[in-house]
Amino acid sequence: MSKKVLIAPLNWGLGHATRCIPIINALKDEGFEPVIASDGVALSLLKKEFPDLKTEELPSYNIEYAKKGSNFKLKILLNSPKIAHAITAEKKATKRILESDEFYGIISDNRLGVRHKNVPSVFITHQLTVLSGKTTSISTKLHNKYIKKFDVCWVPDMADDPNLSGELGHPKKSSIPVTYLGPLSRFNYQNLPKQYDIMVLLSGPEPQRTMLEEKLLQEFERSDKKIVFVRGVIEDIHKTYVKNNITIHNYLTGSVLQNTINSSTIIISRSGYTTVMDLAKLKKKAFFIPTPGQFEQEYLAERLTINKLVPSCKQNEFTLKKLYDINSYKGLSSFSTDIDYRELFHFFHSK
Repeated sequence: MSKKVLIAPLNWGLGHATRCIPIINALKDEGFEPVIASDGVALSLLKKEFPDLKTEELPSYNIEYAKKGSNFKLKILLNSPKIAHAITAEKKATKRILESDEFYGIISDNRLGVRHKNVPSVFITHQLTVLSGKTTSISTKLHNKYIKKFDVCWVPDMADDPNLSGELGHPKKSSIPVTYLGPLSRFNYQNLPKQYDIMVLLSGPEPQRTMLEEKLLQEFERSDKKIVFVRGVIEDIHKTYVKNNITIHNYLTGSVLQNTINSSTIIISRSGYTTVMDLAKLKKKAFFIPTPGQFEQEYLAERLTINKLVPSCKQNEFTLKKLYDINSYKGLSSFSTDIDYRELFHFFHSK
């Protein structure tokens, strides 16, 4: 009989889904049968990456971003009842899935309701500290209350300095049982000939994804550089078109995406944590534009800029001139870590 493990990434941009890809591959290598559970673009992406695996659809959180960064916290607050309802619906959906077959374990990437008291349940997050401005202590306490309901928390970062997540994944005080995995990435570094001067890698919830896309397209139409845009829009059919000096893809996956990043000199993207991990693995020079009002991305971008690794700026301040001094920054570099997945997955025999 197959040893099924339910793996459920949050559908908030593509980062939670993509960082689960190496875990799904490792589960397969260790003789487990991953069952993927998510919704929206996260589920669509993982169906394209793993067409042979069974999938389950979970209730959507339906989180909407504010058009103005200053309204981000208010928008999340207004979405709170919707999130609470989704967590309750997740619990019911998880119970239904578990009743349909025998499962050895659950891996939830930031889905607060995907767990069960009788099945070893893991929560993946890099946010043990949830930055929200003046309400950081409240948001952190609330998040940790949910995490404590899981058996263990996996943090995709180094346990000590140097690390990528800073205070996000390394709170001064914590009573949560944590295992630091080391950074997770689906990619492998290759020293390929450079095909593009600049690669724009877009993702994240609307309307901010589209707002950044429109701004960057307008800026780069005036450039003589060779540029590739990956819009991060997951559709049934892969589409590509060329506009002057810019090659535009609605999405790329797997080795094609890996090769495109490896063959690009500079990457422009959001400063989402999964993107930071991926670009560190690929040793890239980058420029970060955090999602307006998203404290986590703003913190990561500022931290990397202060440490002279990656320059960054606010979305409304970006111009081509911002890229001129990128060579005065070191760029990201990989942490050489080998995750012992066999040891890690022993946990699924613990109950």
